[in-house]
Amino acid sequence: MKILGLYFITDSELTKQGIMQDVKDVIEAGCRIVQYRENEKGRREMVEEAAEIASLCREKNVLFIVNNHVDVALAVNADGVHLGWQDMPAAIARKLLGKGKIIGLSTHSVEESIKAEELGVDYISIGPIFHTDTKKDAGKPVGIGLIREVKKAVKLPIVAIGGINGENLQQVLEAGADAVAMISAIVASNNVEETVKMIVGRIDDAVGER
Repeated sequence: MKILGLYFITDSELTKQGIMQDVKDVIEAGCRIVQYRENEKGRREMVEEAAEIASLCREKNVLFIVNNHVDVALAVNADGVHLGWQDMPAAIARKLLGKGKIIGLSTHSVEESIKAEELGVDYISIGPIFHTDTKKDAGKPVGIGLIREVKKAVKLPIVAIGGINGENLQQVLEAGADAVAMISAIVASNNVEETVKMIVGRIDDAVGER
């Protein structure tokens, strides 16, 4: 399955109805990539939650990615893992997960994106595109111009992340993002499913033929 479209990331601090209900709603509304990002929780709770989400994603043919924790991804047979540069090296993660799994890597520059491609990852994320309060260590916004630059430099699918909402979504898509990661714009809404249907429709119109 391609890294394309809406890329939903869980957030226990922001959710109004619990992450499991959020996941059910986004899948029902057409989202086909879900990332479990609950780094502040203990391993037992993480594995239990991730296993439940993984089961639902398999049932609905949705890609399930675990953030940072390769051991959790292995424990629940996730489709893959998303790493940062301070996490387990991609080469080691590949040995542990195997060739059939997906590995994503966070990047913040053209140079990092090129290095990520050389490491053999399956996709990269770029961000934060705009200012965001969702991730405390996100750093300064890199802007949509970086999406265009990276698009020219690498062939990997690009996931744009950070401060993306309904107002600036079109800019991100026009810059060349293949997938758009959204958190607060979804989980903080009063109707998650309706919000996602609108977002999925707009993204699919822009990237559906890529």
